[in-house]
Amino acid sequence: METVLGRACAQGLVPVAVIEDGAAAVLLGRALAAAGGRVVEVTFRTVAAERAIAELVEQGLLLVGAGTVVRPEQVDAARAAGARFIVSPGFDVRVVERCRELALPVVPGVASASEIMAALAAGLSLVKLFPAEPLGGLALLRALHAPFPDVRFIPTGGLTAENAPGYLRLPYVAAIGGSWMLAPSLIAAGDFDQITRLTAAALALTGPR
Repeated sequence: METVLGRACAQGLVPVAVIEDGAAAVLLGRALAAAGGRVVEVTFRTVAAERAIAELVEQGLLLVGAGTVVRPEQVDAARAAGARFIVSPGFDVRVVERCRELALPVVPGVASASEIMAALAAGLSLVKLFPAEPLGGLALLRALHAPFPDVRFIPTGGLTAENAPGYLRLPYVAAIGGSWMLAPSLIAAGDFDQITRLTAAALALTGPR
């Protein structure tokens, strides 16, 4: 049976949405689905995050995860809203343990070999490299892969349509995370047609998977 995280990574791109107004969530879901999108990560950076997740889950077009989860209570809130997976910018054992208690898949963020070792010790081999580009991008990713050949990465942070193909060519990259196709300014302006166009172009970069 395909796992939730397997489904999340299947299209090669996890769009990351920062939603300031929960009312925009349904239109955003339609825009992503119209482009062929099947998954979205809604960050817990705004007070609208819980409502946005709930709206997207009820809509039923996308697999919805919660991102920027940094505290156990946010795990509870995300689960209550219907999120199917959790993404964190760093490794926090409290967040991981709470996800385990709720049987909620989690992808912790890592920025170093030490954090990868902590994730492996917790039984997690899929991690988010964050912030990928500021940390060193492809060079760092290749360096980290050498001692950790069984780890798969979701590089996120600073990715663009221009640099994404370099990441996607690496076999140990499970997917990439990006927000360039659904920038908060586009969501705020209600330019969902542009979001559909940019998302379709971004998905085309991933090729057949």
